[in-house]
Amino acid sequence: MRTALVLLFLLALAALPGALLPQRSLNLRATQQFIEANGWWGEFLDRVQAFDVYASVWFSSIYLLLSVSIIGCLIPRTAEYYRALRAKPVITPRNLARLPHHDTAETDRTPDEVVKAATGLLRGWRVTERTEDGGARTVSAEKGYLRETGNLVFHFAMLGLIVALAVGKMINYEGQVIVLANGSQFCNAGTLGYDSFRPGLRVDGTNLTPFCVRVNSFQADYLPSGQADQFTADIDYQSGHDLETGTWRPYDLRVNEPLRTEGDRVYLLGHGYAPIFTVTFPNGEVRTQTIQWRPVDELTLLSEGATKFDPPGVTDPEQRRQRQLAVTGLFAPTQIVHGGVLSSSFPDLTDPGVAVDVMRGDLGIDSGRGQSIFEIDQSLVDSGRLTRVARENLDLGEEIALDDGTRVKFDGVERWVSLQVSHDPAQVWVLGFAVLMLLGLGVSLTIKRRRLWVRASPGPDGRTVVSVGGLARTDQAGYGEEFGRIASALRSGRD
Repeated sequence: MRTALVLLFLLALAALPGALLPQRSLNLRATQQFIEANGWWGEFLDRVQAFDVYASVWFSSIYLLLSVSIIGCLIPRTAEYYRALRAKPVITPRNLARLPHHDTAETDRTPDEVVKAATGLLRGWRVTERTEDGGARTVSAEKGYLRETGNLVFHFAMLGLIVALAVGKMINYEGQVIVLANGSQFCNAGTLGYDSFRPGLRVDGTNLTPFCVRVNSFQADYLPSGQADQFTADIDYQSGHDLETGTWRPYDLRVNEPLRTEGDRVYLLGHGYAPIFTVTFPNGEVRTQTIQWRPVDELTLLSEGATKFDPPGVTDPEQRRQRQLAVTGLFAPTQIVHGGVLSSSFPDLTDPGVAVDVMRGDLGIDSGRGQSIFEIDQSLVDSGRLTRVARENLDLGEEIALDDGTRVKFDGVERWVSLQVSHDPAQVWVLGFAVLMLLGLGVSLTIKRRRLWVRASPGPDGRTVVSVGGLARTDQAGYGEEFGRIASALRSGRD
């Protein structure tokens, strides 16, 4: 038990970095910024897994040792409890007057009648009758065994909770994906469909639970101050047998009201805007792109991003890299312009506008290296391989004409929603063990362990001397009243 308490303290201490420092699994960008801002100290913390606390070797070691310690504590306690359940209540002490609660009286009833009355009063107690030398009859009674039961249930449930959490970390997965709210679909067919994916230790990204979600529309309600009031995504989904029949089922997805299907949960995390740009190339070919831009101001949803285009009809790789286009800048759902600088005054889509830089040259999309969809590679700009050919503020429907005859038009806006898919089959077990812990703790705290003895001895004058003694094994509070009622009933001859 002492070892378990020390390990619990160490576990709480080890969890502190997880609460005080950004964690890579929750916010990769904040973690990288912290490491860069703190130099060698940030790099040292990274080496000791301070940004991956709950997956670190030292946290897992304490976790495992705590489980072993709890098991080592529970096995002997369970064996002792089993022996106590099978044992009879202890024999009546020789001198009941020494006990914290005691009472003595004389009665005209025989010892057998007193014992019968006592066993009637002690219904619900574990009772054993005995006969002593000299003809005295005794009753030994004990109550409150459920207190230790509750204690054991609490500790077994805590052990089960630890195991369930560990199993959940092994077989769970969690992924985020952005879906345009224009009828676009997302299917949980593999990790390639996600923008980010965090698998459990035993998850390789295959055999994910199959289901599909179609986002038809998104409705955001705001207070006059611009604060969000309610978000609702009108979605359809299909899973299980519906995938074979092609049946779609409607659902209104709201924040903290996830869709639960086939053991997975789909949460609505956030939303934003995807400006639509249409590029008309000099040869007359037209290409339209709708790419989500990320909010830089959560209150007004002023957003930044980069929409990238490949030139059509260019087969030479070198020429192609020189003529790629990127439309970068800011998008404002309710635009305001101060001194030519675009900003947003309200998060709803009332007067959309963009401030864009049109970049031409090598976007680096053929380099084989991954890059963010929200920005261009600044190193390509610094090296001169990517140059700005236009800068303009555009209202909806306006366009820019470039020097080679290419036209870039701000054609519209779509909404997007950010969805999170969580799969954790162990969560039901975690909930069940947590409930058992609370129940066990409640039983352990409310039930009192107590003992009571009655001795009925023949007196020298022919009357029976009734001695009653009581002992509260855990908490004295309240036992005096219960003992007094039983002793008074025996003294008065009531059953």
